[in-house]
Amino acid sequence: MDKFRMIFQFLQSNQESFMNGICGIMALASAQMYSAFDFNCPCLPRYNLVYGLGILLVPPFILFLLGFVLNNNISMLAEEWRRPRGQRGKDPAVLRYMFCSMAQRAMIAPAVWVSVTLLDGKCITCAFCTSVPVETLGNASHPGLSQGEMKRVLARIPCKEIYDGQELIANEVAIRYLRCISQALGWCFVLLMTTLAFLVRSLRPCFTQAAFLKSRYWSHYIDIERKLFDETCAEHARSFAKVCIQQFFEGMSTDLAATRCHSPRKAPADAGEATEKLLGITDQSTMNTVLKSWHRCKPPLHLHQPTLPSSNGWAGEGQPPAHPSTPRRETVAYYSRV
Repeated sequence: MDKFRMIFQFLQSNQESFMNGICGIMALASAQMYSAFDFNCPCLPRYNLVYGLGILLVPPFILFLLGFVLNNNISMLAEEWRRPRGQRGKDPAVLRYMFCSMAQRAMIAPAVWVSVTLLDGKCITCAFCTSVPVETLGNASHPGLSQGEMKRVLARIPCKEIYDGQELIANEVAIRYLRCISQALGWCFVLLMTTLAFLVRSLRPCFTQAAFLKSRYWSHYIDIERKLFDETCAEHARSFAKVCIQQFFEGMSTDLAATRCHSPRKAPADAGEATEKLLGITDQSTMNTVLKSWHRCKPPLHLHQPTLPSSNGWAGEGQPPAHPSTPRRETVAYYSRV
């Protein structure tokens, strides 16, 4: 169990590298899925285009959504976007930065799928086989074929076993023509995606460096704040459960002692430490109010030193002021907690 906990903590501390690895695995998986996919063109004039473009576009859209689903920051982005303003404003630039960072990773697997599909050429051959220029590549003056019959014959080009239009246009000529166009589109798509990735990763910070650094800083802050809040809630819940269970057993021990005349056992020493971690929140309604307040009205991002009043006789009255260069004990304790 400790090994799994160590692995989980390592993944949390290296979340960005882990997500990049997941996106790379999804990209390789998409290429393997396409190679293992049984492509069967319907070879019908009305269905070839729908089937070919569906195989080209629908799986990338699914992979794009999976890229967002597997990213843990999508819930953080939605929470930050939907939360009430409260005492802390919402910066649209930070939300855009978070969304763009997730979108860049989610686009890797769809881009690989589209690239592999175009370079293979089967989808384009199936989708646009009825658009082959017969007057250029074949015998456009073939007698006895109407426009509809010619479309029906050309739709069978991807299916060699049922193609019967060799007199109109050779099957191999049409497939080579369409595959050449598909591969050209595929290499153009690869070049376009590579250029866009270069511009996004390299040139954007150069023109808006200050805004880029600000957005990246507060994006990291939101992520770290959420993790620390979850850890603090988990620690409080653990301490709350420990104290509740301890009080239950103390009450049972007292009842048994009164019944059987046995002396109750002494409470363990760690119960006092658990009580200190509760920070005064010792009932369910108060904890619900705290959680609701955190969602509705997060504290402002401004750290300040708490000033203790000295005129009401309960803090610092009748004592000389501390030296400016010597930090007070309360200040040291406060920043040690922060």
